[in-house]
Amino acid sequence: MRPDPREEGKRWLQQARQDLDDARYNQAGGRYHLACFLAQQAGEKVLKGYLYAQGVERVWGHSVADLARQAAEYDAHFETLIGVGGGLDRHYIPTRYPNGLPGGIPAEAFDAEDAEKALRQAQHIIRQVVEVLEGAGEQANPRTTQRESTM
Repeated sequence: MRPDPREEGKRWLQQARQDLDDARYNQAGGRYHLACFLAQQAGEKVLKGYLYAQGVERVWGHSVADLARQAAEYDAHFETLIGVGGGLDRHYIPTRYPNGLPGGIPAEAFDAEDAEKALRQAQHIIRQVVEVLEGAGEQANPRTTQRESTM
């Protein structure tokens, strides 16, 4: 049995919020590389949640920018998140793997400024998804309406 798309989207949003909270916890503890990675994960998961809420059955990939691009196919507001997502994408590999860096290790390569910026980016994406999802019940999406009318 396939899960209800809106409920599946809510599950992913809930986990994205938890990842963001965990990112803050790691930031406070000086684990900046982990804070950056978890901020990337929060951005990735909230966009996947949005796509699941739209009825997409399989959402593949880890690029926040690519997921924002996919989300923009359903709502043009997400076009503004593509660049923000690109900023978070920089934290997917190098925050975890030494060979993702030209030298040193992830634990030494990221600082408080990196973590703060990543947290702001993830928070911005989460806020945008929540605003769009809450507004979805109030009015029809012009792109969705247009797509449905051509079917």
